[in-house]
Amino acid sequence: MRDEAGFPNLLVKIPGTPQGLTAIEETVSAGIGVNVTLLFSDAQYLRAAEAYLRALERRLAKGEHLEVPSVASVFVSRWDKGADPLLSAHLHASLGLAMAKRAYASYRELLSGKRWASLEAAGARPQPLLWASTSAKDPGLPDDYYVANLVAPDTVDTMPEKTLLAFADHGDLAGLLEADDARAAAQVAAVVAEGVDIDALAESPLPR
Repeated sequence: MRDEAGFPNLLVKIPGTPQGLTAIEETVSAGIGVNVTLLFSDAQYLRAAEAYLRALERRLAKGEHLEVPSVASVFVSRWDKGADPLLSAHLHASLGLAMAKRAYASYRELLSGKRWASLEAAGARPQPLLWASTSAKDPGLPDDYYVANLVAPDTVDTMPEKTLLAFADHGDLAGLLEADDARAAAQVAAVVAEGVDIDALAESPLPR
């Protein structure tokens, strides 16, 4: 498909839902790049990453090349759009970044494991985390809030043009995102303590 389209980096969007995981594995196994979309939690990300790894291992077993591009798109600001009405003001705009940090910690742990090392040695590419939904929906937040806090090696950030231009004009980097799941877990725990069901929220259609 990539060759027929004339775009070697063509990625087919497939949602990382339970129903989509089989399609992701089969598509990557066929050598077609995939943008795994609609991921919200680290658990959802890990399930999608598992499908990607299984597909690469199938290709390796058949002696096929492993240079199949893929990204895992984790949506960020939708968390806060959905959770903030349920939370005290001091916790507003905290859940999205906390969940992103948890996904990033899982991502770094996967890349440091023996399973990935074997695939990488055989020519596999990492499946970068792609930060999606990174515009600030809350008018009380800085317009570069999510972008400034999601700078991390081996990741991609997509953003609307308005957010991109705002960041180019006055963006202020908050430093590199750390793979610190303990700190993120504390932020999530504070949200859960106020009665928010994180797992249920992750599986719900979070608002845009």
